[in-house]
Amino acid sequence: MPISQIAIGSPAEFGQADTLKAALAEFISVLIFVFAGEGSGMAFNKLTDDGSTTPAGLVAAALAHAFALFVAVSIGANISGGHVNPAVTFGAFLGGHITLIRGILYWIAQLLGSVVACLLLKFSTGGLTTSAFSLSSDVTVWNAVVFEIVMTFGLVYTVYATAVDPKKGNIGIIAPIAIGFIVGANILVGGAFDGASMNPAVSFGPAVVSWSWDNHWVYWVGPLIGSGIAALIYELIFISPNTHEPLPATDF
Repeated sequence: MPISQIAIGSPAEFGQADTLKAALAEFISVLIFVFAGEGSGMAFNKLTDDGSTTPAGLVAAALAHAFALFVAVSIGANISGGHVNPAVTFGAFLGGHITLIRGILYWIAQLLGSVVACLLLKFSTGGLTTSAFSLSSDVTVWNAVVFEIVMTFGLVYTVYATAVDPKKGNIGIIAPIAIGFIVGANILVGGAFDGASMNPAVSFGPAVVSWSWDNHWVYWVGPLIGSGIAALIYELIFISPNTHEPLPATDF
């Protein structure tokens, strides 16, 4: 059972070279991902006079995030596992695939990567706003929480099926593509309602730089619940205790 595989880890991990390298890889991957994803919305707003909320803007955001996440996961996969998302790290922790200590370092690196990406965007665009995630006028916070739970469930379930499962075989090769695709598809579904975050780090950077925290908790609670459900279901039902073995960071 997953709960028996949860590992706290040793405080010594905070100073281990491979752990610090993995955290740095997460920082760089998230920076690249957020710079491209958030930047695409800013560029579309500039070109179309705040047109990022139009159907064309939604499609552009979905494509930018899908492409950027494919790259971000790929470049981090051999070093940190390419989580690029605190919710993915949380799901990996619940399944016993990463220690709590290493997960904390990942979270710090991921959040810093998002903040730095947004600061770079603000500076390089001459002070344009890095818009924080927000809810549509006809969407309540609980509607948004459900959206984030379901979308992040789909994302983390995809991660488990293509990257974590020991039986994944050759399908692991397409894991970054599948992960990018599910995020892009979810943005097409939820983008018009709550921005379709699925990633607390993606929401955190713009909130810090714009200092806008309205309903920010939604983008933590929803993704973490969705991630936890996906991890537990996949571990309990599809990864048997007999075949489970924690994956090294080079595999996930």
